[in-house]
Amino acid sequence: MTALYELLVLGSPSQKQLADIEEIIERSVAMFNLHLGNEIGWIVCPDSFIPKKQVSTAAIFFGGDNHDFPILNNLMSRGIPVLPVVSEISKVETEIPLILRPLNCLVYTTGPQRIASALLECVGLLPKQRRVFVSYRREEAREAALQLFDTLSSRLFDVFLDTHGIQPAEDFQTMLWHRLCDSDVLLMLDTPGYFDSRWTSAEFGRALAKGICVLRVGWPDCTPSSRTATASRAELLPEEVDPKSGRITTEALERICLQIEEVRSQSHAVRFVNLVSNLRNAIETIGGEVTGVGINKSIYLQLPDGKRLIVYPVIGVPTSTTLHDASIFSPHQLAAVVYDHIGLHPKWLNHLDWLGQHIHSARWVKASEASWIFADWEG
Repeated sequence: MTALYELLVLGSPSQKQLADIEEIIERSVAMFNLHLGNEIGWIVCPDSFIPKKQVSTAAIFFGGDNHDFPILNNLMSRGIPVLPVVSEISKVETEIPLILRPLNCLVYTTGPQRIASALLECVGLLPKQRRVFVSYRREEAREAALQLFDTLSSRLFDVFLDTHGIQPAEDFQTMLWHRLCDSDVLLMLDTPGYFDSRWTSAEFGRALAKGICVLRVGWPDCTPSSRTATASRAELLPEEVDPKSGRITTEALERICLQIEEVRSQSHAVRFVNLVSNLRNAIETIGGEVTGVGINKSIYLQLPDGKRLIVYPVIGVPTSTTLHDASIFSPHQLAAVVYDHIGLHPKWLNHLDWLGQHIHSARWVKASEASWIFADWEG
């Protein structure tokens, strides 16, 4: 099958390093019922590589004596995260090619687990990163929605279902939009009355507005709306839906889960590429440039006045941990956290503003204001 995620190993890894990293990644993705070399592409030291636009991709580069790797130019220009690994921090200049030296390096002596986790984080394959929003009409698909909630949760997805995800006394609709903004995929249960509801119709439209990919699960008696033309599709057969209980078969659940992985990788890749592209346009508009993408998907910028800045992009809802990590990962460099504020809960935005007033080692920047803020950046 075509890989849903692609991981590259470049440079000069030893056989032991390669085996250690491979073992950890294989064990880690097995938690999601995924397999290295199958759903997870594992590409070791290729002569050439062209990343697919809709597959989440990242690379690790093991430093050594050879610095001639033309493949790096292609990856860096396309915004693919590359994680340089050195034997000792003092050997960056002797082991790492010039194009990768501006990026923060990992030291192998910290252990293969740290390196494997950093690589998996870049493609969104850590449990805390796997979020699905289930959109459905209760009177038509409640039982199927509950089945999918249980099945996806067992595969370590963080699943939002309106009957489970919002506490009593919360502002229901505002919190619903907030949770939608933090999702990787909208799982749309397309029953005949789906677009008759104002709320499910709005969920679908706002997912598209945020660049969140949609997987349409079509009921046998439902004709697809023209609005779903860009959505990925999983059609249910008549025998896969119990007409009395509304439950769907185990085989259908398995098929939907696999497609969720595919759509999620696509969503993760497309949203990150769009963010890098928009940030590149913003910084080039004012005379700066993007110089690379590294650990934690950090984007390295050079501002028009020559200052260097590390930007940590947020796909979803930023938290205090996001700002904390930006400060810790870049203790001696200017750092910013860029996020899309549209749709976030007003109380959350107030919290972010308050936090930003008290922490100065890294700053919040709204994506829509990036070029404006970076044009007059003071650390």
